[in-house]
Amino acid sequence: MIRSLVAGCGAYLPQKVVTNADLATKMATSDEWIRQRTGIRQRHVAAQGELTSHLAINAAEAALADAGMTPDELDLIVLATTTPDETFPATATRVQAAIGMHHGMAFDVQAVCSGFVYALAVADNFIKVGQAKSALVIGAETFTRILDWNDRGTSVLFGDGAGAVALKAVESKGDKSDRGVLSTHLFSDGRYHDMLYVDGGPSSTGKAGFVRMEGREVFRHAVTKLAQAVDAAIAQNGVSESEIDWLVPHQANLRIIDSMGQRLKLPPEKVVVTIDRHANTSAASIPLALAEAKADGRIKPGQLVLLEAMGGGFTWGSALLRW
Repeated sequence: MIRSLVAGCGAYLPQKVVTNADLATKMATSDEWIRQRTGIRQRHVAAQGELTSHLAINAAEAALADAGMTPDELDLIVLATTTPDETFPATATRVQAAIGMHHGMAFDVQAVCSGFVYALAVADNFIKVGQAKSALVIGAETFTRILDWNDRGTSVLFGDGAGAVALKAVESKGDKSDRGVLSTHLFSDGRYHDMLYVDGGPSSTGKAGFVRMEGREVFRHAVTKLAQAVDAAIAQNGVSESEIDWLVPHQANLRIIDSMGQRLKLPPEKVVVTIDRHANTSAASIPLALAEAKADGRIKPGQLVLLEAMGGGFTWGSALLRW
């Protein structure tokens, strides 16, 4: 059986850091109010002229370097983003050109905060059926560009950044001891559109629009839907909760992250948390967390890593990997 092995990770965060205290000088909020509700202390904000593609290129180059791969070895780029450079073409093609990859395939995937899990599933399936032997999976966002800074309920939650993983096809036995992506599980339900969306677009207003969210409803649904995705991964692979070494969740809210860790009976030190420093970077949050945990030595070869995310749509999903 062919598996998709994570051969390298990369990350990029814009230089500008905006703290909760900085936001408190511009709106009716406070560091205490934000931290108590979300766990966020600060976020990175892209500079003027710094595009989603710029963030993605930096993360992609870092992932390739970490994997010891060259662009010539790549067959596929899948870029998850809600904030593309342009309506078309795909921002992935800008990354493709910038890193010097002049062959293969490059395209975007849009599933908001679930985007990286969706993109990973797409790339993994290309590799499993033999249409690609290697891939770059990127999550990149300049999410602060679609925030209404007069809306305290949403503007304090998000940040900008990019993360990437390089995948290689490897032959495996076909059981849960294999290294690589063991399974991915994707879900969506469009009935919940109005709870988390952007009030614009090329076909509706002709403008990018701003994020609109019913925070309490999103929180309530997140807990149950993420549990569904996590249970699917555990059941499909015949693993127990005690076998999971790391939970790497989408970084949306510290209370949601904590509840999922508790559900899996994982101690806090086995849950990768970056929300305090990155805020919610949408599709970039999971690969940013993966890159950090690999770089500091927490995640080690052979360990079982569970990813989960939920975003607008609603979309949600999970992936189980052996590092």
